Amino acid sequence: MAMLKKFCNPPPEKVHEVTEEELGPQPRKILILEDDATLIEVLRPFLESQSFLVKTAENGVEGLKKTMAEDFDIILCDMLMPNLPGDMFYLAVNRTKPHLCKRFIFMTGYKGDPRWDSFVRQIGGIMLWKPFELHVLLETIQLVLRKTQAQSA
Repeated sequence: MAMLKKFCNPPPEKVHEVTEEELGPQPRKILILEDDATLIEVLRPFLESQSFLVKTAENGVEGLKKTMAEDFDIILCDMLMPNLPGDMFYLAVNRTKPHLCKRFIFMTGYKGDPRWDSFVRQIGGIMLWKPFELHVLLETIQLVLRKTQAQSA
């Protein structure tokens, strides 16, 4: 009878909870706001090859919906987009999720445009002028990640 009882009541399973340290660093999330599908076709696979989780939005309104749904480590934002240009998108994010504002990297093909230059200078932002090299983008992303990590520490 004791033998039967042993098989009917197996010992409880040992469960090991995995800690964040054991999982390692979580992939960084990037939102790309860009209406040029060709540029997205270049940026997405490159960033994914660098272990980033990438989401895209074709305009500022779509980007705003995505930033309301989740936070991103980097927001790569074209300045000239339909429905809501980059500066207006930034201001909307600043009103709703200001902690994301230091995570922006702006892009434009209009180097020297006084509107964009003034805006980026006013907010202390970072601008990449199209076309840019992918290693420059990656260095800029790493710079922003280091800055935001230092501020949260």
